[in-house]
Amino acid sequence: MCIEKKYFWLPVLFFITPLIAQEHSSYDPRETFDPLFDANGGSLYRSADGTPGPGYWQNKADYKIHARLNEGDASITADEVIAYTNNSPNNLDYVWLYLDQNRFRNDSRSRALSGPNLSGTEEFNGGFDIKDVSISEGGKLQPAHYLITDTRMQIRLAAALKSKGGKIQIHIRYSFKIAPQGLGRSGWMNSKNGLVYDIAQWYPRMAVYDDIKGWNTLPFLGSGEFYLDYGDYDFSVDVPWDQIVAASGELVNPGEVLTKTEIGRLNKARKSNRTVYIISPSEIGKGEARPTAEGRDVWHYIIHNARDVSWASSRAFIWDAAKVNLPSSKPCLAHSVYPIESDGDTAWGRATEYLKNSVEIFSKHWFEYPYPNAVTVGGPVGGMEYPAIVFCWYKSTRKELWMVINHEIGHNWFPMIVGSNEREDAWMDEGFNTFIDILSFEDFNHGEYAPKRDGEYAPNGGNPAREVVPYLSDTLPPILTYADNIPGKYVHPLEYFKTSFGLVLLRNYIVGPERFDYAFRNYIKNWAFKHPGPFDFFRCMNNAAGENLNWFWKGWFVKNWKLDQAVTNVAYVDNDPSKGSLITIQNNDKMVMPVTVEVKESNGKSGRVNLPVEIWLSHKTWKFKYHSTSAIDSVIVDPDFQLPDVDLSNNVWSKQQ
Repeated sequence: MCIEKKYFWLPVLFFITPLIAQEHSSYDPRETFDPLFDANGGSLYRSADGTPGPGYWQNKADYKIHARLNEGDASITADEVIAYTNNSPNNLDYVWLYLDQNRFRNDSRSRALSGPNLSGTEEFNGGFDIKDVSISEGGKLQPAHYLITDTRMQIRLAAALKSKGGKIQIHIRYSFKIAPQGLGRSGWMNSKNGLVYDIAQWYPRMAVYDDIKGWNTLPFLGSGEFYLDYGDYDFSVDVPWDQIVAASGELVNPGEVLTKTEIGRLNKARKSNRTVYIISPSEIGKGEARPTAEGRDVWHYIIHNARDVSWASSRAFIWDAAKVNLPSSKPCLAHSVYPIESDGDTAWGRATEYLKNSVEIFSKHWFEYPYPNAVTVGGPVGGMEYPAIVFCWYKSTRKELWMVINHEIGHNWFPMIVGSNEREDAWMDEGFNTFIDILSFEDFNHGEYAPKRDGEYAPNGGNPAREVVPYLSDTLPPILTYADNIPGKYVHPLEYFKTSFGLVLLRNYIVGPERFDYAFRNYIKNWAFKHPGPFDFFRCMNNAAGENLNWFWKGWFVKNWKLDQAVTNVAYVDNDPSKGSLITIQNNDKMVMPVTVEVKESNGKSGRVNLPVEIWLSHKTWKFKYHSTSAIDSVIVDPDFQLPDVDLSNNVWSKQQ
């Protein structure tokens, strides 16, 4: 979507007179400008201005995990210790964990909904094999009483976990088979020089207990993604000696798993804005590229204040890196790992350049990237995001590769920094991230790949306002719908496209870039590493932008209302065009917008009138005086076609009518 026009809405200085509403309008001002739309007010936990309240709390989950990759049967065996802190005001009799690998069990709800080909092969039967669960509280370890239901596990505590700082440790031993290529979010594939593994959802994770829903226990069905608390991760991955492991966070034992040459190259990359090979194409599979030539190596990573971790492993990886220039000058390094099939100047040879620039652009515009490393992996996953690491399709090239890397690393802002609930409100990460992509496309390399286009939406000459119109319908779900409740063919149009275009309308047409950008940054800053809900976002934008935008939130996000503005009449004062013209416009459907009207006169003069949204507060039609000096040739509403008006036939009045 291309951003060109910028409008600020000012009071109209013309004489205005309301008219009685004409026929054929379903617009009801009381429904659109509903004073009870957001009438709950603030609370101790969430303030009325959309910021966290003075009593805001969230629980904390720290993880220590030891995992082993078993190539013989493509499986992971692991043990983890979760240190869970209950910061809530409530004692907890039980806790819930997510077991997202159970989506791949033959008897899972996801399999029942998706059919036998969910895994790409009917023979694959995955899921966690939980071998042991124990609870440590006050230094005493005892077996846990737990119950597994699909992708959730409930642990019923012998004694309630105390509020306001109570702590327990949960010890779990488990294993699972790694799903093959084709599963979307993780998997493995063959390459010329060996298997490539993308490993995600690979450990039991604490469900979120919050002040909105209590325990968030929606099952993992595939479309709705994740909602996780923040914590510190200390994890190690045991792999065959000749494999390279790329992961979320910082490698803390480079001397044990890298050669002195590779460590030297990493140090060079930390000072270089140009990509530096850590392992070059010619070194793949060579013994000198590894510190040992037998056995297994353990790669040890740590990341702080993150909501998840993932990793990838392969003996086939090329590895390169470059410096990321953050606003604070804090050290940060961009890495790419990919098989030789992906190499080349039009392909993954530019991946680190794309990653580095994306992180720099998002950090400059919105909020500084918080982690010391950012990694992109070329492998079996088409595009998936995790803190500090993203999985991207190894065959992507040129603009497609820029697009997927830019979008997936953008998810480190939404929802990795701003920790919204993806399983319920996917639009708050996919749509917000798609919106910031639009601006990064303009910034990268002087617009090398601009404008951003979602390829399936170009049937109307490339105008996003026209492309979104088919998705404004009472028969389709609104944006604010649980992710798994949206039919597959409408996921991208609603969660990504309609949401991002709505933010474009706000920024460029309704409140203006300066006020919008300030409000959006304010939202990110206030909810960084916290858990906002939809109305926190709405309120934050209303307050920081200084507008009551509830009419917009209701019509665009909560409902799926249509916009239909029309010019219904042109008359002259005392039947004399030189004394001025009286122009009548009408709102025919439930959605409203500010109005731009362009007037052309027979003497060649033209002008525009900008009318604020408040003209629709109590009227379906609006008459205003235009200071014409000759007869009117034409009047057009929305002359730049910025609005998703469902009926363009009534947007124009001409004297030939």
